[in-house]
Amino acid sequence: MPHPSPHTGYRNGVTVTTSGQRGIAPITAISAIAAAEAHSAHNYRPLPLVVATAEGAWMTDTEGRRYLDMLAGYSALNFGHGNRRLLDAAKAQLERVTLTSRAFHHDRFGDFCAQLAELCGMELVLPMNTGAEAVETAIKTARKWGYRVKGVPDGRAKIIVADNNFHGRTTTIISFSTDPEARADFGPYTPGFEIVPYGDLTAVEAAVDADTVAVLLEPIQGEAGVLVPPPGYLAGVRELTRRRNVLFIADEIQSGLGRTGRTFACEHEGVVPDMYVLGKALGGGVVPVSAVVSSREVLGVFAPGEHGSTFGGNPLACAVALEVIAMLRTGEFQQRAAELGEHLHRELGLLVGGGAVDEVRGRGLWAGVDVNPSRGTGRAVSERLMTRGVLVKDTHGATIRIAPPLMISKEDLDWGLARIRDVLDVWDVAEA
Repeated sequence: MPHPSPHTGYRNGVTVTTSGQRGIAPITAISAIAAAEAHSAHNYRPLPLVVATAEGAWMTDTEGRRYLDMLAGYSALNFGHGNRRLLDAAKAQLERVTLTSRAFHHDRFGDFCAQLAELCGMELVLPMNTGAEAVETAIKTARKWGYRVKGVPDGRAKIIVADNNFHGRTTTIISFSTDPEARADFGPYTPGFEIVPYGDLTAVEAAVDADTVAVLLEPIQGEAGVLVPPPGYLAGVRELTRRRNVLFIADEIQSGLGRTGRTFACEHEGVVPDMYVLGKALGGGVVPVSAVVSSREVLGVFAPGEHGSTFGGNPLACAVALEVIAMLRTGEFQQRAAELGEHLHRELGLLVGGGAVDEVRGRGLWAGVDVNPSRGTGRAVSERLMTRGVLVKDTHGATIRIAPPLMISKEDLDWGLARIRDVLDVWDVAEA
């Protein structure tokens, strides 16, 4: 069945507003963007559209135009917009209790921790809200483990990280960023980190010393352009860290929970880290949920009062995350990401070598496409795709990231790929 043009008026003849209400004059994109520009800090540069509603893999703006979402909230929307199972879980919990703080027990918390630990093959869970909070928690955990368990002298714990990393934007995290936009003018910086080249196992081994408590890595670097490390790299880091009594922390905030065709990206090399850092998709695009998941030896170092969060592990978050875990247990989304991902990469691979695309990287339903400068910047390509009803996002100048919801149909995926080919002026090889 052909898709309606994203510019053919209001969906189903219903006026849509940014609040989702019917029968009220819609907020125009111009007025909404002007209000945002006037009253919000300019810490983002979004594409010039204003989303009003969304369902599945599609979003509709305030003017009634429809767009295929091929970004999925940087993997936060792995299960699509308005997933009925997740909305029903949230609505049921909204009628019961949404927040107690951890000052009290609540009836969803223990089940959430037990089921997430089982999904990860671990023992303990420390829930937070955002991905950056979870990374901060992992850093604190590794340092405390280093002092209490490994015996590193106080104040000397060192964590090894990779260049071009993206783990968040808190003061501590940007202290070990190599991205000038994230780091400049926010010093003084937190010590205790050593940066090595991503994918270079020899560099990791050379950096490990008696004070090293952890190696913190993204199994695939998302913000850097969906960079996949060389085969054997993650397995090599796992062997090295085990041999040298160092924790291997895998930041699977973007790569985990089905995105790459496995529950975790580390599984592609048969690797189980000492600690998973999770977020984004764990909240199903409904509420922010993040967590650190590890062994009793590692997370057992905490005592009451040493770390926490008012909203971390709240009843609403646990209810939604429990439904996410149940959906992942079926394996359906991992299988879809693997099968459709193979199709995605095969089609994108046809664009390489024709003068429009220099390289395509990624795994599963996740790709970084390096656009040849002759076709414009990544931002320019993203804007041209937006006018054709497809939403992607640029990074590092010349790269666009593609990460549709895992529930996307093959028909919709092909519809989006056709427009990507059209924007890049690349014709189907079979028709050339």
